[in-house]
Amino acid sequence: MVTATHINYYYICRRKLWLFGNGVNMEHTSDLVTEGKLVHEISYPNRAARYEEVRIGGSVIDFYDPREKVVHEIKKSAAKEEAHVWQVKYYLYLFEQEGIGGVIGRLEYPLLRETMRVELEEGDRERLQQMETEIREIIGAEDCPPPLSKIKCGQCSYYEFCYAGEME
Repeated sequence: MVTATHINYYYICRRKLWLFGNGVNMEHTSDLVTEGKLVHEISYPNRAARYEEVRIGGSVIDFYDPREKVVHEIKKSAAKEEAHVWQVKYYLYLFEQEGIGGVIGRLEYPLLRETMRVELEEGDRERLQQMETEIREIIGAEDCPPPLSKIKCGQCSYYEFCYAGEME
């Protein structure tokens, strides 16, 4: 089953996608992931009381406002990334698949003090279906894709896994 995390990794790194999709999960060992969870918890402390966590299509949405029909996705990143936008678009697509239309997304970057509205646009549904197919192909491949450049990968929770044994 494809999840929003797979969509995110599809944009970030095909190797990370393959590893995650084949049961190699390194997030639990990452200080950066722990830091992200902390930013998530302290940036909006009253959210848990006001909004619901929703499980839909194998994905978990941290904060959903059912009255306003808004998915809130918080990112600790200091950079806005296309992967973030498509992850939220996938959430909106999943709601549509369950017969719940009119849902919008709000990407929130507390460290940047910025928010971004996300909506499904013309062609997005077809693109997401295409991504699901490609994701299944990548995960189902016998060989793991090669790592990206070390410079780009320095902050990744899979960094040591990918570059173990290489000389610096």
